[in-house]
Amino acid sequence: MKILYAIQGTGNGHISRAREIIPLLQKYGEVDILVSGTQADVKLSQPVKYQLHGFSFIFGKKGGVDHFKTWLSMNLFRFRKDMKQIPVKDYNLIVNDFEPVSAWACKLQGVECVSLSHQAAFKSKKVPRPKTIDWGKVILSHYAPTKYHIGFHFDRYDTFIHTPVIRAEIRSLKSENLGHYTVYLPAIDDKRLVKLLIQIPGVKWQVFSKHNKEAYQEENVFVEPVNNEKFNKSLATCEGLLTGGGFEGPSEALYLGKKLLVAPMRFQFEQQCNAYALKQLGLPVIWGSNKKWLPIIKDWVSNPQKHQFDFPDETAQIIDDMVKKYARV
Repeated sequence: MKILYAIQGTGNGHISRAREIIPLLQKYGEVDILVSGTQADVKLSQPVKYQLHGFSFIFGKKGGVDHFKTWLSMNLFRFRKDMKQIPVKDYNLIVNDFEPVSAWACKLQGVECVSLSHQAAFKSKKVPRPKTIDWGKVILSHYAPTKYHIGFHFDRYDTFIHTPVIRAEIRSLKSENLGHYTVYLPAIDDKRLVKLLIQIPGVKWQVFSKHNKEAYQEENVFVEPVNNEKFNKSLATCEGLLTGGGFEGPSEALYLGKKLLVAPMRFQFEQQCNAYALKQLGLPVIWGSNKKWLPIIKDWVSNPQKHQFDFPDETAQIIDDMVKKYARV
């Protein structure tokens, strides 16, 4: 059996999940990997057959997407050329993690494709989301169209939605509390974060930044470049995680029993939805329109947070069911 696994390369969550799923797919046949996008800090250990430009959302430094740089990075001619060159008809199964080039190639060539992603969960009307009209809804629906959907979310909102895929390296960690707080806000410049966090003395902050190549310390705030191993260690031993409205990072913090505070990126519909879902589950959120971050963070640090989430390891069973149901013999 020949399998094409297409992965979105914007952010770290898609790549992190793929590291768990690829070995499971390889049990069923030959797996070719396609990655499009340019914003991931986490790398795959397996060779990538198709490395494409795709469409990437470029992180800004003020809490949102840098729309100008995102627009500049888009190349419709290249997208169309790459789309035509993928031999989608040669595969028995095409699995898509919110990757647009292969998704549109399948759609235009009439080849069935199954989405296996967090974004697939939004095909259900039962998934919590704010009642706003946003272009993000349109983008989410048409960015990587597929025929079948297997989704992941914080809760089992629908029959085709499963709890998060937690990396084996996270499941194997010993969770303990050494008193510091871990921070990962890739859409905010570390200098802005330092200016904010030094106003909360007596708390040790470990900030992981996409915007700085050298580690440094200013008062009670330690800043260093994004590093998967160091971040995992920091997360396992922290008291809480302050992060964006992504999916994998908050999921891992909840799995480890950590306090969680999320600040979703502005103008990013998916992150707004994730934050809305977490708010319904009783977790605190800093909304983009709320400029009073400091009192919210102080309150979060000062008060305990009790929650218990059950994210069982079901990934192997999900992959087995998917292959049996959707693979073309």
